[in-house]
Amino acid sequence: MISASVAECMTKDFARIKPEMMVAEASANLIKKALLGGPVIDDTGKLVGWISEQECLQVTLQVVYHNTRVATVKDVMQTEVMTVRLNQDVLSIAEQMLAAKPKSYPVVDDNNKVLGVITRRHILNMLDNKLREMA
Repeated sequence: MISASVAECMTKDFARIKPEMMVAEASANLIKKALLGGPVIDDTGKLVGWISEQECLQVTLQVVYHNTRVATVKDVMQTEVMTVRLNQDVLSIAEQMLAAKPKSYPVVDDNNKVLGVITRRHILNMLDNKLREMA
């Protein structure tokens, strides 16, 4: 049986997005980190929302094609965010990701401070490494 910790799989190198940030800047940050979404954090590092490429694309299309409003992250972010804890079972998270659940999660501590992000790719990478170790 393969076992791994969330800390072993997650990335600590995630886009740190603030609610007052312009969506275009948030989008650029996600692109730099090669992530499909990212946690929106307050000044203390606590989770206040999540923004995905989908929200960024929607706003950016409005700006580029229609020259309409310029939104902040707070205007479009999701405020109900499913999170992961360090002590959760990675394989259970992977199974959850196979369903209609999000494919990326912020990893938070007991005070809701964001410690990292875990995605399908992170888990798949860990599984690939474990399989190579077993071979």
